[in-house]
Amino acid sequence: MRLTVGQALVRFLGAQYSERDGDERRFFAGCFGIFGHGNVAGIGQALLEHAGDSPDHGDLPYYMARNEQAMVHTASGYARMNDRLTAFACTTSIGPGATNMVTGAALATINRLPVLLLPGDVFATRPANPVLQELEDSRSYDVSVNDCLKPVSKYWDRINRPEQLPSALMAAMRVLTDPAETGAVTLALPQDVQAEAYDWPDELFTRRVWRIARPVPEPASLEEASAALHAAERPLIVAGGGVIYSRATDDLRAFAERTGIPVAETQAGKGALPWDHACSVGAIGATGTTAANALAREADVVVGIGTRYSDFTTASHSLFANPGVTFVNVNVARSDAAKLAGITVVADAREGIRGLNAAVDGYSVPDAYRDEARALTADWNAKVDLAYAPRNGTPLAQSVVIGAVNEASGSQDVVVCAAGSMPGDLHKLWRARDPKGYHVEYGYSCMGYEIAGGLGVKMAAPDREVFVLVGDGSYLMMSQELTTAVAEGVKLVVVLVQNHGFASIGNLSESVGAQRFGTRHRARTGTGLDGDPLPVDLAANAASLGADVIRASTAGELADALREARKADRTTVIHIETDPLAGTPDSAAWWDVPVAEVAALDSTRRARARYEEDRRAHRHHL
Repeated sequence: MRLTVGQALVRFLGAQYSERDGDERRFFAGCFGIFGHGNVAGIGQALLEHAGDSPDHGDLPYYMARNEQAMVHTASGYARMNDRLTAFACTTSIGPGATNMVTGAALATINRLPVLLLPGDVFATRPANPVLQELEDSRSYDVSVNDCLKPVSKYWDRINRPEQLPSALMAAMRVLTDPAETGAVTLALPQDVQAEAYDWPDELFTRRVWRIARPVPEPASLEEASAALHAAERPLIVAGGGVIYSRATDDLRAFAERTGIPVAETQAGKGALPWDHACSVGAIGATGTTAANALAREADVVVGIGTRYSDFTTASHSLFANPGVTFVNVNVARSDAAKLAGITVVADAREGIRGLNAAVDGYSVPDAYRDEARALTADWNAKVDLAYAPRNGTPLAQSVVIGAVNEASGSQDVVVCAAGSMPGDLHKLWRARDPKGYHVEYGYSCMGYEIAGGLGVKMAAPDREVFVLVGDGSYLMMSQELTTAVAEGVKLVVVLVQNHGFASIGNLSESVGAQRFGTRHRARTGTGLDGDPLPVDLAANAASLGADVIRASTAGELADALREARKADRTTVIHIETDPLAGTPDSAAWWDVPVAEVAALDSTRRARARYEEDRRAHRHHL
């Protein structure tokens, strides 16, 4: 079959399928793209010829994005919502279009989400170096800006000859469909090679099904884990994102109910159990509940399922304070299963839970421990009730906004967030009712992910309402995908929280003695950025991008706006101001952010003294 490289690539992608538990689906839902001279004549022509821009036409439909970083975020949101069983490709021109994808690639790889990146590249034949947007490197003509994508890609290749494409495509699919290895995959495509014709073997384009493996635990590792649990008096389960990706929530619930082991949740694992389940103790770590963190401090066995134990989960290795604590780690990735010197159970989360459940048959925690966990959780839930309750005056506390959105959302709806102070508040306060109802990107915690990621979530789950919570700092970094949502007829409810600055870093800055320096959106005066708030109207900006806009200032107006937006059939932005100084219930946990060891400022010296005291709780877990 004689096709160009671009045409062969598009035809191959349209023939790839994934399968898990007998459920087959097309692996690539489409291709996002922004065209320039580096991809318009190759991949652009191929997409037009093969699929066009209608989702109902062809097996690799094209979607126009407004920013290259944002389209990778949208692809990540889509893949996560589909439990990594379906993905998007993203194509750009050479130069700035390609480098704009670096941040999105890092986010996808850190969160282990499959995204295929197809940046255009400079001429392989080098007819007239340097071409437009080419990076000249005196050390080698084989270097381009696409090399920036190497450290943030799980697989990277440059296709300098048509003959190289088949093996590169197979390697790309191997990584994209491997739960332990997945992330961003980059195939850099020189613009001349994209347009070059070649006689391809027909079998390259046959329907191909990639089975998503469910590795089962080794009997020896299960035996070791079982022995640790049988000896445990105060065990605790830490449910991570792997539980949800594996669709193991029913098995987790059965395991917890039978044994009585309380379940705490990471950011990625939130929703593994409903918030009001008898075994749920809520979020864990630096942004956790006092219930989960109190149990974690005294836990003698910690069963981590599908978690990579980030510093927020372990409170910078200060949370699990029992001198004899043992970790049992169930993870599909050996590198994660081996963390904290734990008993290593390399397995799919669902299969690992089933194996543990059978191995500890007859085991149950003491009744007193069950009662303690429930009492601690009831105490925390009372604190959340107070945090959600409206208070006199405006602007509102951020916790009141979160409570209003939680109340307005249905049990199947989704909340999306990523950066600033809201992810921490959501982790500890949000009452998740569904495994797919909580979508907070906290692996890379990337400002600007929210609207773009929310678009991907809604495209993956059009039957659910999607509530995007975004602060003004994040909105200013990347809001243009509101236009994409409008163009595609994809409805989002965006709650735009205006606190006139970077509130999260402001709080952190104050805690390290830096006095909120550089975190307020203020006009410059003779003494610095300490003038009046900037006359920025983000609600008007959202309207200019095509969204419907509702302004709210009180709790009642917010509730009315949420009801109206939920009923609407197009993207609506609700603008509300909040008080950046209003706090939320404390997690009673630490996060390691080093403070200047010497300083002239009294505030910094006091912060350093607190830091030295807090750091004493750090443990190595060897």
